[in-house]
Amino acid sequence: MDIVHRVGIKAPVSAVYEALSTITGLAGWWTTTTTGRPEVGGTISFRFFLETGAEIGGFDMEVLEQVRNEKVRWRVKGGPAEWVGTDIEFLLSRQDEHTVVMFAHRQWREEVEFTAHCSTKWATFLLSLRDLLETGQGRPAPHDLRIGNWH
Repeated sequence: MDIVHRVGIKAPVSAVYEALSTITGLAGWWTTTTTGRPEVGGTISFRFFLETGAEIGGFDMEVLEQVRNEKVRWRVKGGPAEWVGTDIEFLLSRQDEHTVVMFAHRQWREEVEFTAHCSTKWATFLLSLRDLLETGQGRPAPHDLRIGNWH
C-alpha cells in the first residue's frame, strides 16, 4: 500500500528542493518543531504539538537520498508502528511554470483507517508546502489544517 500525491508549485525547482532538504524549509511547511541533520545518513526529527502545547506525536526519518533539485528520500525509523520501516519520497520536475512534486509514502503494511487519515494529512501538508513557496507563508503544525478528531 502506497500513498501518492502530485502538486504543482509556481516556484523554482531549487526553492522547492530547499524547502524539502533543510531544517528551516521543512519547519516552514510540515511542523515548526523540526530538528536534526538533513544530509544523507543523518536523522531528522519531526514533533507535532497542538496549539495548546500538548504533544500529539512525532517521527524520526533517516535521510536515504538527496539529489539536488531532483529527489529527497527518507526512511521512517521512529513514530507510529504503521510508519516505521516505510519510505517517503519527493521527486521534482519542471513542467511549464510549475515545479511538480510527485510525493509517495511507500510500503505501508496494510490499508487501514490511519492510512486514509495520513493520506489526507499529507495532502494538506503538500498544499502547505505550495503556499510557503508561492506566498511566503505555509501552514506547519501546530497551525495546520485540522481534518477531524485525530487532528
